[in-house]
Amino acid sequence: MKPSTTHEYLVRLLETIIEERESAKALNIKGMVAAMTEKDELMQHLAPVEIIDEKDKSIASLIRQENRRNAFLFKSTLGWIRDTMVFLGQKSVASTYSQTAYAVTSQVNGRLLSGRI
Repeated sequence: MKPSTTHEYLVRLLETIIEERESAKALNIKGMVAAMTEKDELMQHLAPVEIIDEKDKSIASLIRQENRRNAFLFKSTLGWIRDTMVFLGQKSVASTYSQTAYAVTSQVNGRLLSGRI
């Protein structure tokens, strides 16, 4: 059923934000994209609304909280992925020792993730 009132749009937006997070956690990209698309459509319908009823303020507060939760999840996940890519892109240097047991600088120029086999 398509929402028809501001209250119904807000409730559906809250449900969609939660669906978006659950899809992201399950690595369901299609579900996440569908939720993001629906969220954008709902936001377009809600954009002209300037004043909401008192009964809807609690839902708006929940929407803000859940949206911030999603933002934190996506930001922290992106940071984790960036850190992993930096780690995998670093040059790997093996520890080697000379005959006298001193560390010797290795001539390894490869990367952990080089794109070559």
